[in-house]
Amino acid sequence: MISELAVVHPNAKLGKNVVVEPFAYITGDVEIGENTIIRSHASVLDGARIGKNCKIHSGAVIAGEPQDLKFKGEVTTAVIGDNTTVRECVTINRGTAAKGTTIVGSNCLLMAYSHVGHDCVLGDYIVLVNGTSLAGEVEIGDWAIIAGMCGVHQFTKVGAHAMVAGMSRVGKDVPPFIRAGHDPIAYVGVNSIGLRRRGFSSEDIVEIQDIYRIIFQSKLSISNAIARVENEFKQSTHRDEVLNFIKESKRGVIKPYQSKLKDEDANI
Repeated sequence: MISELAVVHPNAKLGKNVVVEPFAYITGDVEIGENTIIRSHASVLDGARIGKNCKIHSGAVIAGEPQDLKFKGEVTTAVIGDNTTVRECVTINRGTAAKGTTIVGSNCLLMAYSHVGHDCVLGDYIVLVNGTSLAGEVEIGDWAIIAGMCGVHQFTKVGAHAMVAGMSRVGKDVPPFIRAGHDPIAYVGVNSIGLRRRGFSSEDIVEIQDIYRIIFQSKLSISNAIARVENEFKQSTHRDEVLNFIKESKRGVIKPYQSKLKDEDANI
């Protein structure tokens, strides 16, 4: 159902049973999958590619121009997978010449006022909580949760199944399977509750915990910690995912948490 009060360009490609509510705005170079709902006052702009069964809520802007001074008007896209919900006033910018596209995966929830910058790549089942902002070319792994009011620096990566605490400044890469928080952001433990909810066995979780004890709590350098993990743990999917993430990090990974107590506080 397309409201007579909506503006939909005749060249836009809308699948079966798409709902477009009053005062929504859809331009010509747009593709929207079947059963998707575009709420009132949402804007879906050139380059938007939205999957099936999505919900785009009021005030959201999909495929807006990148907030990048290097952008010269090149033809790019913003892709949203199936079953993803984009809540009120979320902004998803399309790509630039760097990658050509911004990607938000399937079954994601982007809560109100969150922002996905140009050329970001988000996996599936990701949650961005209210007010979280991703700068350009950020990468987020499957099942990650970025809590409210977080700011994620350009080019930063967050691994799969990681959970970042609210109001964190994420300037370093966050490895998979962990919880991160504090200021500056630091490792605070394995996301064991989240992993159990997603079907990880107790043996898997213990292995991940043991690996991160070496990496973050042994006081070894990262390179020496990696070497020790490689020597002490048999090759496995989870071990390799952790090690490959750290080895491939260009910004460097977060550090372990250290108390900020001043010397005089420690003597109380």
